[in-house]
Amino acid sequence: MKYTHLRDLRVSVIGLGCMGMSHIYTGRDQSEKDSIRTIHRAMELGVTHFDSAEIYGPFKNEVLLGKAIKGRREDVVLTSKFGMISHVGNPGPLDSSAANIRAAVEGSLTRLDTDYIDLYYQHRVDPAVPIEDVMGTLGELIDEGKIRHIGLSEAGPDTIRRANAVHPITALQSEYSLWTRDGDDGTLDLLKELGIGFVPYSPLGRGLLTGTLRSLDQLDADDWRRSNPRFAGDALGQNLVRLAEVENIAEEAGATPAQVALAWLLAKGPNYSPIPGTIRISHLEEDLDSVNVMLTPEQLLALDNLPAPVGDHHTAAQAKSFDRKNTLTSPAGE
Repeated sequence: MKYTHLRDLRVSVIGLGCMGMSHIYTGRDQSEKDSIRTIHRAMELGVTHFDSAEIYGPFKNEVLLGKAIKGRREDVVLTSKFGMISHVGNPGPLDSSAANIRAAVEGSLTRLDTDYIDLYYQHRVDPAVPIEDVMGTLGELIDEGKIRHIGLSEAGPDTIRRANAVHPITALQSEYSLWTRDGDDGTLDLLKELGIGFVPYSPLGRGLLTGTLRSLDQLDADDWRRSNPRFAGDALGQNLVRLAEVENIAEEAGATPAQVALAWLLAKGPNYSPIPGTIRISHLEEDLDSVNVMLTPEQLLALDNLPAPVGDHHTAAQAKSFDRKNTLTSPAGE
């Protein structure tokens, strides 16, 4: 494993997104024992960066992760998120009030069975609460030792700049991949300017970029992806055709499409730590081996200029929670 820094927080260059072990995806009902085995294998292979959130389950994922790291707390960088559940009776769906943040962190600490959270994210920007107030509350939690670093998720440039002026932001977590380039709206340039790390989630396009998901029949009837525009209707078949260029480059590189997608991300910036999610040890090992895949300048350029996938990465209703005026679905920025 290789390591990098999100500002001053040292993490493995590839982390493990634990959401799918408990939430919305096919396989979330696998045994707790099997999920813990996957987390332990990640640790054996040098992964230190583990991502969760109170809404995953809800709550189940934090409990699972807490059990998995018991006795090895100092070996991991533990992250969680708040703000998409209200514990204080606000109507929601977003709640970043001071009272709710404090209720949320206490719940997460209990479920994770820890005294502190290494990196605590605002899961989505709450337009009802000024980001300066949110940062003030989170700064107090740092002073109290309950969290050590602050992160934002799906925040836009203006919010990031305002938040960082109150307290240093350690990382931004947003969806970013070969097929989702929203951060190219200037957000990634701002992170570099301010020294903020980047944690891309869904770096494998929710399985599309692996080349192994070929049919909706592989998904449970209630799998969230069935409602995603890139999987719905004729989009899945059209996107599999568009995947051919990634598969061609993978063959050239002696790698899998998933490894190429992750290697491309790692080549984008030295302070990136993508968090692919998986429930299977075999997929985990495949993902982690991407640190050994070296793409040529020509291959990187070809990947930079891939044609856009069919369909946005979220429905219009879901995208409303993103703190951006514009989203760029086309890899070429069209």
